[in-house]
Amino acid sequence: MQFSVIIPIYNRPDEIVELLESLTLQSARSVFEVIIVEDGSTQACDKVIEPYFSQLNLHYYTQENQGPGPARNFGAAKAHGDYLIFFDSDCIIPSNYFNHVIEHLSIQELDCFGGPDRAHPFFTPIQKAISYSMTSPITTGGIRGGKQKMDKFYPRSFNLGIKREVFNAVQGFADMRFGEDLDLSIRTSKAGYQVGLIQEAHVYHKRRTQFISFFKQVFNSGIARIDLSLLHAGTLKPVHILPSVFTIGYPLLLVLIFSASPWFLLPFLLFPLIIFTDAQIRTKNTLVAVLSTWASMIQLTGYGSGFIKAFWVRIIKGNGSFNSFTKSFYD
Repeated sequence: MQFSVIIPIYNRPDEIVELLESLTLQSARSVFEVIIVEDGSTQACDKVIEPYFSQLNLHYYTQENQGPGPARNFGAAKAHGDYLIFFDSDCIIPSNYFNHVIEHLSIQELDCFGGPDRAHPFFTPIQKAISYSMTSPITTGGIRGGKQKMDKFYPRSFNLGIKREVFNAVQGFADMRFGEDLDLSIRTSKAGYQVGLIQEAHVYHKRRTQFISFFKQVFNSGIARIDLSLLHAGTLKPVHILPSVFTIGYPLLLVLIFSASPWFLLPFLLFPLIIFTDAQIRTKNTLVAVLSTWASMIQLTGYGSGFIKAFWVRIIKGNGSFNSFTKSFYD
């Protein structure tokens, strides 16, 4: 069983070093090759990755900027492994990752799989807070890679594996700027292939280092959810609407506090109290718990705002697809 690790990168040379370093520490290092696709970066990573050519079966390619989907497709065309594994450049891979994947696939064969993401102990408090908001079932983030059954599990591109022949059969990633990984997972499942979660095959996912860039990320994710619902009928679930309900309802509570009754202050304070308490228990860090409260608010309102905007533009007005913050997505 051989794997091809494919990593698209855009202006993140520092991050790719940490990812490659973690791959050199894999206990099953002989089972994979690594393919980096530089997607039109102005800050290329070719110099910083030079030491890793002697430590890994590493290949480096460049292309004009086309977005993450086409970059992954480019890497897949160069791959030789039985399975393609896609990581984002801001991930760190635990040393036993491939052992868990091989063990699971030997027991339960999967055509496409993914794993959860976690916060590394050395992440900054903001990164840990953002990780909490994106993995907690309280914020609906836990449906992405946990055992919760609020929605069917679909692998995401930060930690996604797929048989090379299956990837070719479903014609790889679509040319979408956001939501392209969910689109691939949905198409793979609809085509009758076996898609599943490998709980033990987690990665440490850094995501954003500032709340403003995190808001841009989840805002575009909200837009992508409407796009996906139009592409794949029946995939929009009640859980996907909850952030929009929060986005509208939570500020309404503030209005009611001043216009109707101060008793509405109780439900207004209840949600951040629940988040803080849960984050404190999970992280055992008061600063991270405080930041997690803010990150969760951003995650819900950012996603909800993008969802509402896309619903208005695409469904109510009937206009075509669009994305906000495309040029400043990584700022």
